Amino acid sequence: MSKTALSFIAKSTIKAADLEHRRKINFNIGKYNATVPQGKKQFTSLGSSRELAKNRKWEAIEHLDKYLLEFEERITARGAQVIWAEDTQQALEAIGKICREKNCSTLVKSKSMVTEEIHLNEFLEQEGIESVETDLGEYIQQLDGEPPYHIVTPAMHKSKEDVAKLFAEKLGTPAHLSPEELTLVARKILREKYTSAEVGVTGGNFILADVGGIAITENEGNARLSCSWPPTHIVVVGIEKVLPSVHDLSLFWPLLSTFGTGQQVTVYNSIITGPRQPGETDGPEEMYVILLDNGRTHLLEQPDFRQALYCIRCGACLNACPVYKNIGGHSYETTYSGPIGKVITPHLQGLDEYQHLSYASSLCGNCTEVCPVNIQLHEMLLDNRHEAVLQGMSSMGERLAWKFWKIASLNRSLLNMGNARLKNWVVNRVFKGWTANRSDLDFAGKTFNEWWKEQETPQ
Repeated sequence: MSKTALSFIAKSTIKAADLEHRRKINFNIGKYNATVPQGKKQFTSLGSSRELAKNRKWEAIEHLDKYLLEFEERITARGAQVIWAEDTQQALEAIGKICREKNCSTLVKSKSMVTEEIHLNEFLEQEGIESVETDLGEYIQQLDGEPPYHIVTPAMHKSKEDVAKLFAEKLGTPAHLSPEELTLVARKILREKYTSAEVGVTGGNFILADVGGIAITENEGNARLSCSWPPTHIVVVGIEKVLPSVHDLSLFWPLLSTFGTGQQVTVYNSIITGPRQPGETDGPEEMYVILLDNGRTHLLEQPDFRQALYCIRCGACLNACPVYKNIGGHSYETTYSGPIGKVITPHLQGLDEYQHLSYASSLCGNCTEVCPVNIQLHEMLLDNRHEAVLQGMSSMGERLAWKFWKIASLNRSLLNMGNARLKNWVVNRVFKGWTANRSDLDFAGKTFNEWWKEQETPQ
């Protein structure tokens, strides 16, 4: 078992028993569950909308090379520079080079999971550059020295009392400020950072091929300020975020909003098509778009896993997952947690180190049920497990246990042998690996075969 797996088991065991953590998560996800049904009412046929979205992402991913080149051609024609980064190192080197050229000492950054993926803040700190998270949830997490807990709501695991205490410790504010007062404190601090930053960094919710644009959706306006106020704007975006046309946004923006937060549409929706043009009064002087691969083409080349690239990062599968709600986002020790993280992380960071994530699932299928683009997440978790076994990553004890189970399951006389008490003892006490983190199995008093014979016997 890898060190990563051992750490995951240790952290998840502790967190699963933390009742206060469970209370906070259930409260916050309960609010989400109450609003999402309202947002869904805007769709005449939600099932048809989800299927159409999946088909549009299929089109984009199946012709990814074509659409990425089309995007590059369109946006560079308006003065932006496109940088292709195969991995984290190339992306960081490009950002570092730009920052050095601009004599950057302060950088403002809007919410972006892909910049978390490449650990941008840590890199900039080593370069002597102050990197400031401007999304309120991300700002809270940065103050606390923690990574995001959730794809959409980074500080979901914190209560308002936790945030008030954090602000008091880090910023010297009164200890019992209300959420509104805390927001105003952060707003004042962050507005000053916008005016002094030489570089602004954003992610991108979608890459629009036909117009050469980056679509950004948000609720706070911090992304607009990050990309328009500093003289240099850097976009870091995964290559899978492509949509064929700007007209697809009429479908994808409402889907992302509804499944992400329960809104019909988020407050701020922007399409960035390049730096400031002649005659325009605002916007950055220069714009760079870093198209990040970082293992995505590895997923692309595998037909069984390619649909994982359809993900629009709404976070719905995390909110629906019973495992996530018990062990929390930080137990995974990955950028992308929850069901989608369990599917893609082994392919992005190595199956040998992260195969354990695909086993941390009840396979209830709730993640697939709530996915706005109909990704078959629970099936791909099984595919990951199968792939790990094919590559010889299972232990000898595990292989023997399943071999014996298969032999017994295919032999009626063996299944009928012994009573339920004996079977329970063998499974729960001999094969202890199964019950180490699960409740005991409890065999029925009679096998189905025995019960069926009784039904056929005349009374």
